[in-house]
Amino acid sequence: MSLHRYAAKRDANEREIIKALRQLGAEVYELSSRSIPDLLIGWRGKNYLVEVKQEKGKLTKDQERFHQTWTGQVAIIRSVDEAVTFLLEKR
Repeated sequence: MSLHRYAAKRDANEREIIKALRQLGAEVYELSSRSIPDLLIGWRGKNYLVEVKQEKGKLTKDQERFHQTWTGQVAIIRSVDEAVTFLLEKR
């Protein structure tokens, strides 16, 4: 399920990361906006914002601004291994 406001460019590794998160039992919503993170993840009663980037991908200026002003936490995940580690560390 996704909450698309407009068509956003998605990172090529996002599909496999979403698949791995869901296989672990997480609920995953794709978010679409120039500045907000890519994914909203529900895991064991908590919510997490995640920005998916390629191995050498960088935040856009809008994303940087969001990360600097958001009072919560946003994780940046670059691979399936990082996604799995991220969730398992939240146990």
